[in-house]
Amino acid sequence: MSTQQAQKVKLQPGDYIEAWHNGKLFHHGRVTDVVRSLELIWIRDTRTGMRKLLDPEALEIVVSKDPAAV
Repeated sequence: MSTQQAQKVKLQPGDYIEAWHNGKLFHHGRVTDVVRSLELIWIRDTRTGMRKLLDPEALEIVVSKDPAAV
């Protein structure tokens, strides 16, 4: 699975991302909103179906292929 660092790419609503911390996958899902002024990302978490607010400063965010699209 190819991934790119999200910090190097401008995320858009609809992008599928994974959020990692210390080598462990914490969240993955589709971006619903991006607050560029605060550098925050809202996603719809695939596992729980809930909205999650992610801080790219605290997590390693990578853009990934949506497993549902494969």
